[in-house]
Amino acid sequence: MIRINLLPVREARRKADLRQQLVLLGATTVGALVLALGIHQFVRSGVNRANERVSALNAQLAQFKPQQEQVEGFKNKKSEIEQKLEVIQRLERSRSGPVHILDELASRTPERVWLTSLSATGGKIELEGLSLDNELVALFLTALNDSAYFANVELKETELKTVDSLKLNTFRIVAQLESPDAPAPAHSPPPAIKGKQGAKPAAARAAKPAAGKES
Repeated sequence: MIRINLLPVREARRKADLRQQLVLLGATTVGALVLALGIHQFVRSGVNRANERVSALNAQLAQFKPQQEQVEGFKNKKSEIEQKLEVIQRLERSRSGPVHILDELASRTPERVWLTSLSATGGKIELEGLSLDNELVALFLTALNDSAYFANVELKETELKTVDSLKLNTFRIVAQLESPDAPAPAHSPPPAIKGKQGAKPAAARAAKPAAGKES
C-alpha cells in the first residue's frame, strides 16, 4: 500500500490562497484610495470654481458701487424735494385759505343778511349776524351747506332784537372748515381769522331797509 503525504500540497495551496486574498485586498484598497482622491479633486475643483465666481461677482459689485451710491443720493434728494414741495403747497393753501373763505362767505350771504362777527380757529368757524327774518337765516344755512368750504353747518341760536328801531333776528352759526383744494385726505385748518363789524348792519351788503318796510 502506497502512502502519499498531502500536507505540503495543502500548505502550499493555503499560502497561495492567502497571497491571492492579500493581492485582492491591496487592489481594493488602492482602488478605494484612487476613487477617494478623484472625488476630493472634483470637489476641490468645484469649490475653487465657486470661489472664483464669487470673487468675480464681488468685483462687479465693486464696479457698480459708485452708481449705486449715486442712485441712493438721487433718492434722498428726491425725497427732500418732495418734502419741500409739500411744505410749499401747505403754506400756499394756508396763505390763500382765508381769502377763499371770505370770498365764499361774500358770495353766499343773502341780501338783507349782515355778518357782525366772524372768527375761525381749530378748523371751525363761528359766524354772528343779523337778518330781517328767520327765512333768510335758513336760506343762509342752506347756502353754506352747499359750499365745499363748509361742513356740519349748525344754527346755534337765534333771537329777535330791536336794532335802530328795527326788529331783526340775531343768529350764531358754527361750521367746520374744509379745504377742497387739498390733495391729501387730511388737511391742516386755515389760520385763525378774526373780524369784527359794528352792531349795525353793513351798508356794503345792502342798503338798510326803511323802518316798518320788509321785502
